[in-house]
Amino acid sequence: MDLAAAQEALEGQPFSRLVGARLTEIGAGGATLEIDIRDELLQQHGFVHGGVLSYAADNTLTFAAATALGPAIVTGGFSIQYLRPARGRLLRARAEVVQAGRRQAVCRCEVVAVDEEGAESMCAVAQGTAMPLNGPPGEGARSRAM
Repeated sequence: MDLAAAQEALEGQPFSRLVGARLTEIGAGGATLEIDIRDELLQQHGFVHGGVLSYAADNTLTFAAATALGPAIVTGGFSIQYLRPARGRLLRARAEVVQAGRRQAVCRCEVVAVDEEGAESMCAVAQGTAMPLNGPPGEGARSRAM
């Protein structure tokens, strides 16, 4: 899967468009996704909402897995550990495939917040699995599932 195809798949996800996610890298068992931090993505204490961090980890894990399994996959499950509040101008998630077989790929992800000077602060780590869809996608689903 190349970056153009992955970006097209990401654009096909209404929620990804809502949060303003963009893929900046994909290939060789890894993927990077970025989201500009803006007020609509914050929780009541002024940090990026944990759901946004979770979304970033989940989607980036799945795109990394797509480099090993192909594009018609879904998340099988994942866990996330929040390390510190995310503050700054940008959220960046980087995922890599740890192990891949025919039926699943196990991936790990680091989510960092980037400040105005470009310094990164790790705010979450995640690990998850992705697996191929069984049969054709359901009605209304895109063939490039992720």
